[in-house]
Amino acid sequence: MRSLIALLGITAVFATPQTPLTVNKHAWDAVPTPTVHLDDATFTGEIYYDTAQFLGIPYAEPPVEDLRFRPPKPVGKYVGDHNATEWGFSCPQQRIKIPGKKDPNLAKNLDSAVDPMYEKDVPENEDCLTINVVTPLNAGTTANLPVLVWIYGGAFEFGGTASYNGSSIVSRATKFETPIIFVSMNYRVNGFGFMASKEVKAAGVGNLGLEDQRLALRWVQKYISAFGGDPKKVTIWGQSAGAISVSLQMIMNGGDNEGLFRGGIMQSGGPIPVGDIEHGQIYYDDVVKKTGCEDATDTLDCLRRVPYSKLKGAIDESPDIFAFQGLVLAWLPRVDGRVLVEPPQHSVLGDRVADVPFITGTLCFGLIALSVTDVHLRDFLHDYMAPEATDHELDLVLLHYPSFPPAGCPFDTGFRNNLGPQFKRIAAIQGDIVFHGPRRMMLNFNLARKEKAWSFLSKRSKWVPYIGSYHGHDLSNSFGTGEMRDYIIRFTVNLDPNGRVGLGIPWPNYEVTNPKALVFQDNALFPMKIQTDDYRKEAIEFAGNLSLIHPI
Repeated sequence: MRSLIALLGITAVFATPQTPLTVNKHAWDAVPTPTVHLDDATFTGEIYYDTAQFLGIPYAEPPVEDLRFRPPKPVGKYVGDHNATEWGFSCPQQRIKIPGKKDPNLAKNLDSAVDPMYEKDVPENEDCLTINVVTPLNAGTTANLPVLVWIYGGAFEFGGTASYNGSSIVSRATKFETPIIFVSMNYRVNGFGFMASKEVKAAGVGNLGLEDQRLALRWVQKYISAFGGDPKKVTIWGQSAGAISVSLQMIMNGGDNEGLFRGGIMQSGGPIPVGDIEHGQIYYDDVVKKTGCEDATDTLDCLRRVPYSKLKGAIDESPDIFAFQGLVLAWLPRVDGRVLVEPPQHSVLGDRVADVPFITGTLCFGLIALSVTDVHLRDFLHDYMAPEATDHELDLVLLHYPSFPPAGCPFDTGFRNNLGPQFKRIAAIQGDIVFHGPRRMMLNFNLARKEKAWSFLSKRSKWVPYIGSYHGHDLSNSFGTGEMRDYIIRFTVNLDPNGRVGLGIPWPNYEVTNPKALVFQDNALFPMKIQTDDYRKEAIEFAGNLSLIHPI
């Protein structure tokens, strides 16, 4: 399988594992092989077009054997000579089951859409905590360049760095004389990185994937100057689960970001409405049972000792992003009392968030609950979205989200894209609770008053059959040749997405009293516009409030 979520993307704009450049080779004959010195070690990278790439550098000890299900341990002092021309292993990927048996064309469209997120070409291994650095060819150790750190998405179930080649971004920035450095890290996903239960909570080992990201950011502070980067000018950027991760890095530690970054970019994701880590008990218990650990005195210790293949197989059987429950994911960050001490939206309301400028935006989300009918929708909401909601609250959900396909997501597509009796309706509900509500809440509650913020909405690709304007289509606008790439570069350099070079139109910052958003749309003459960010105001406010009361 080559695929998945939240999470989706356009295949053509991503690079798979690379070989050294062979085209236009003579242009670089005089350029020496790039090297970098870290501690007492020399890392040799490779030239890729007009960039230097250093791949697969370990930033933590391998999280295997007794270090499985433990916080990442910083790598020791580097010594010796190292080849940094190959991607490191991808972290274990959860097996995704694409729906669409009755319609092969649907399955084909879903598989094509999710393809870039899923690590197929790089082998999986628990020894996966590596980091990659891409620099301009002429960057020296005294260049002090701004640094853009990428956190990949994948529903916290899969994903890896080899799917995202930052060289095009570095090249683009250099072309406009605003050079930057691109960094990406692998972090643990699914049950390996987000195991959740009372046992995990008691042991203090929840949210390990977030801790991996944090340790990688500390590595950047320690070593990026050796590549020509300025540790004081770091921007963190992510899409989907990566964007959610950016918001949580801003929220962790009571909002103290330890000086690890000065700005954040959240592309289709924000402070999700998650509750206590014991909400994942059912999935933990299932993994324990399937691995034969249910009779162990210490089930967590037993899981550390079971063979990798058995543990991976058990995790693969847990619900994935295409399961009936949709965005109520089995594996995701949850409140563990240590890494996350309260539901993320509570941190937003309490102004316990890093005081940095940010960009945040979103689009639609679908591909879930294809078979739910009007009669069973209330049961679906009660069983999965809000088990403790009152009958009155569920009545309000149904009132704000009518059973009329043109009113559902993808919006403005009429009766098209309604893959099931209640598909577009549920897509609107889950999309507002998990994406639109948190985004607008983060903008409106104090953050936009303290630091500058910019908001966007992507409405492109509504023409795509079955899954129009699917979640992840915006990736081509960032890693491809789209306008968002230039906004990201300018923000990384100046903490402002506006500037004189590159593509785009003026993007006003978001103000609570005058909320404006940049809209990307399917219009050849006017691909972008500025509009007031008040669409579906009542429904989104209701969804946000519901998720505050009943986190998933």
